[in-house]
Amino acid sequence: MGFPAAPQAIRDPVRVTMIRLSIFPLAGAILFPGLHLPLHIFEPRYRALVSDAMARDRRIGMIQPRGEGDHPPLFDIGCVGRITDIEMLDDGRSNIVLEGLSLFRVVRDLEVTTQFRQVEAELLAVPADDTLSLAARAGLELESKRFAEAQGYAVDWDAVGRLDDASLVNGIAQIAPFDSAAKQALLEARTVAERAELVVQLLQFFGRHDGEDRVTLQ
Repeated sequence: MGFPAAPQAIRDPVRVTMIRLSIFPLAGAILFPGLHLPLHIFEPRYRALVSDAMARDRRIGMIQPRGEGDHPPLFDIGCVGRITDIEMLDDGRSNIVLEGLSLFRVVRDLEVTTQFRQVEAELLAVPADDTLSLAARAGLELESKRFAEAQGYAVDWDAVGRLDDASLVNGIAQIAPFDSAAKQALLEARTVAERAELVVQLLQFFGRHDGEDRVTLQ
C-alpha cells in the first residue's frame, strides 16, 4: 500500500494527518517546505531508500539524528521531501534533489524489515498569514549582509530582496553554516517571525569576531 498523498500545506488546526514515512537521518542537513535540497546517495541502505521511494510516491523524510551509530535516536521534527530530480550513476550511486513539502513530527519508530528506517509521523500545520514586520525584514536583511561580507560570500541582494518572507528566512536557515543543534532549533521554530529572530541571533553569534579569531562552525 502506498502512502497517502501529502498536501503542500496542512491548514486545518483540528484535522491530524498521520503518515508512514521512510526517513533519511542526516546530521547538519535540514529541509523546509518549498525549498530544494541536493543529496548524493551512496550508502546501500539509502540506495534502497531512494529505489523504494521512486517505486512509490517519491517521498522521503529528512530528519537529523541526535547521536551516532547505525540506529541513533532522532529529533522530533523533520521535513517530507519529494524527489523532483534524479541522476543514476553507473556504480549504483545517485544524485537527487528533494523539494520540501511539509514539516512532520515523529510519533513512533516502526519495526521494519527494510534496510532503511520508517516512522509513523504527523504532518504539521502551516500557520496562516505568517509574515514579517517591515522592521523585522529590514533587520534580517541587514544582518545577512553583514554576515555575508564577513564570510566573503557573493550574494545577489536584488534577488534576495524579491523573495517573500518565508523563502528568505527559510533559505537562510537551510544554507547558513550553523551547527546541527542550531539548524534543528530553526526547523522547530513555530512561525516565520520566530525563525527570523533566531536567524538574526545566530548570524550575530557565528559571524562575530573575537580579536583575530572568527567564530565559525568549522
